[in-house]
Amino acid sequence: MKNLLYILIIFTFLGCITDKNSEVGINPLPNFDAMWDYQHPDSTEIVFTEMLKGMKNSSESSYDAEYHAELLTQIARTQGLQEKFTQAHTTLDSVKNMLNENMKTAQIRYLLERGRVFNISGEWEISKPLFFKAYEFGVENNLDIYTLDAAHMMGIVEPPEKQLEWNLKALKIAEETSDANCKGWLAPLYNNIGWTFHDLAEYDQALIYFQKGYERRIEIGDERGTRIAKWTVGRCLRSLGQIDEAFKLLKEIQNELEEKNLPKDGYIFEELAELYSLKGNKKLAKINFKLAYEELSKDAWINANQPERISRLKELGDQ
Repeated sequence: MKNLLYILIIFTFLGCITDKNSEVGINPLPNFDAMWDYQHPDSTEIVFTEMLKGMKNSSESSYDAEYHAELLTQIARTQGLQEKFTQAHTTLDSVKNMLNENMKTAQIRYLLERGRVFNISGEWEISKPLFFKAYEFGVENNLDIYTLDAAHMMGIVEPPEKQLEWNLKALKIAEETSDANCKGWLAPLYNNIGWTFHDLAEYDQALIYFQKGYERRIEIGDERGTRIAKWTVGRCLRSLGQIDEAFKLLKEIQNELEEKNLPKDGYIFEELAELYSLKGNKKLAKINFKLAYEELSKDAWINANQPERISRLKELGDQ
């Protein structure tokens, strides 16, 4: 679940991208950032590619080279999320050839997306200097929304002892900037900082930030994000040994999923199984481990990156 929560920040970014492109009279070109569907990068790539074709058919007077470059960075991002890494780098090569010193936003977005492609393909050591360069460039040019993004990515690729520093830098920007678009970062940053403290076994501090993230999700009316944030609170309570309180939260999430006829969630089954086990209910623990295995074994990312987790669920569900 933790990895899903880090990925969730990508989805949330949709809500905190600047909407300058949608301001009619300033730039009548479509706001492609608002068209992102991070859960379906394949369909997003199609939408963006069609927009690119439209640009090629536009008049010379309406052509915006920086907009073109920015759009290409987002096409590369869709390709990276689909694991089409060679194609993504090729797209970014074309962006690099377009850039000039006046394209401040396009330059930082190029650095971010080049770094993201390297990171998602497992080459995080190559991605780190790109994210750091993006951060410095953003600070120098007052590009708060992208500086924040760069700091957050540094918080992902750095080792645990440095992650907290970067996430707190990102949080400081989000809390202090005059750019209202950055406020959408608050909930995922609270989540990331919570996990960093949790990894350091500082569970009391972790709970503070998980609670903040949960409250923020409720405040902005994000139902799915609220359920995930509630899960993090429950997971942290388990680490603190507050089993009954954790169990109550997890059952509330499970009941909500059932009442709203939402898809089964393997992470919920997994956490309930752990809690039932701690409560001494071996029968229900086994049932939930089995249910968790049935759902999470369908997840390609977990199978590729955490095969031992899947094996454990299967073993505990078969006992």
